[in-house]
Amino acid sequence: MYILVTNDDGIDSPGLMALKRSLDQVAETILFAPDHNWSAAGHPKTMHKPLRADAVTLPDGSQGFSSSGAPSDCVALALLGVMERKPDLVVSGINRGANLGYDIFYSGTVAAAVEGVINGIPAIAFSFDSLELVDYSGPGGFAARLVQHVERRGLPADMFLNVNFPPVPWEEVKGVAVTRLGRRVYRDELVARTDPRGRPYYWIGGNPPSGVPDQGTDIWAVVNGNVSVTPVSLDMTAYHFREDLRRWNIQLA
Repeated sequence: MYILVTNDDGIDSPGLMALKRSLDQVAETILFAPDHNWSAAGHPKTMHKPLRADAVTLPDGSQGFSSSGAPSDCVALALLGVMERKPDLVVSGINRGANLGYDIFYSGTVAAAVEGVINGIPAIAFSFDSLELVDYSGPGGFAARLVQHVERRGLPADMFLNVNFPPVPWEEVKGVAVTRLGRRVYRDELVARTDPRGRPYYWIGGNPPSGVPDQGTDIWAVVNGNVSVTPVSLDMTAYHFREDLRRWNIQLA
């Protein structure tokens, strides 16, 4: 396989190179990552200003690309022609911090995977439920094995895998759980301040999010020390509600 490796923590993130080193054992890789951190950037599409995509030499001596754009821009640039070859798979991560439940709507890590799927390339997003510097070798090895499963079996055209690692040493991980998305509980707070000219400005602060650990969800799996693997479809249609909506008898006037 030829794998495009990216992330949202930026090209200097230790989780990115750990992921690449592991994938190098099972595939050919090319790294194309943002030049700075884009955490919680969502899925932007930069069209109002130029983007940079500079060739760089990585710590392992290989060549890659660093871009001024968001993670989704990195994937788009790669697929639109900055890279000479089209990848077989997009792999994003390993993110510092989980991307569980509703996090997928905010996550630049997930956005990179989604951009791949939109362009017809299967994708996997990997996140570690810790903001601390950790040993990524165990998660990296798991990522390489999961990539081999995808190579053998494939993925549906409109779907990607969202993988989260629990915040425990690798030898304490209990297993792998195939899960559904859980319900995140955000505890954001508005922090209002005033600049030296008397104009108000704001930060969105607060405590880290929690979640509802319903059995079978990604949140439940990670809380209980398991690796969570969630298949996520880009088709977000609420099929079960369509008949109810038709009974509303919505008219033009």
